[in-house]
Amino acid sequence: MMSGDYGRNTIDFIEGLMALSTIDEAFRAIESGFSAFGFETIIITGIPNHQQTFSQMVMAKRWPEEWFELYTRKNFDRHDPVVRHLRQTINPFEWAEAPYHRKDEPRAAEVMDRAADFQMVRGFIVPIHGLAGYEAAVSLGGSNVDLCSRSKPLLHLMAMYAFERVRSLSNSMPVGPRLTARERETLRWAAHGKSAWEIGEILAIAQRTAEEHLSTAGRKLGAANKTHAVALAIRQNLIAP
Repeated sequence: MMSGDYGRNTIDFIEGLMALSTIDEAFRAIESGFSAFGFETIIITGIPNHQQTFSQMVMAKRWPEEWFELYTRKNFDRHDPVVRHLRQTINPFEWAEAPYHRKDEPRAAEVMDRAADFQMVRGFIVPIHGLAGYEAAVSLGGSNVDLCSRSKPLLHLMAMYAFERVRSLSNSMPVGPRLTARERETLRWAAHGKSAWEIGEILAIAQRTAEEHLSTAGRKLGAANKTHAVALAIRQNLIAP
């Protein structure tokens, strides 16, 4: 566990991290920094939508391989109460603060129980929201961790710097759907209440082509319908409201 000057140690962590120039060096420093608080597992990952898999969003991790294989094979991210709560807040939280009903949500209970099998008993997760609309997180776990009132703000700060350093060094953040210029155009006009026929007239394309662009954009975004696609595109800053 970390002892002494929490603030000084955190500043040293950040300064040291910023001086490193490779992913491997940076992640070793990140592991060491969070280990001082008792954390044994770390994952830095984008948050998948319904069209993406969890494994393709992971940027860096120290998870038991058996747990990672199980988590991805059984699509636990779709039932994980921590992931669900993560989508609903911008504030860091302990895993135990993610609500679920053990009796009514057996798959959620399974995720939490199996995590405990791998000594991932307590955890802390920091949501990351970027200006480009991406969603990501740094999740920390262990069995004997320091999550006192003094440590949580420092863990929050360290996680944000850890994410940004890994993102900048990897130069490839898995930020979700990449819409074409035409797909964004059709969504922009749809956001202004235009029908597919009207969008076709405005863009000088066939109505069917406009419909295909809207449909493809919706699939990429994991949307249930056109209205949902527009809302998701605005939320992710892919189009202006």
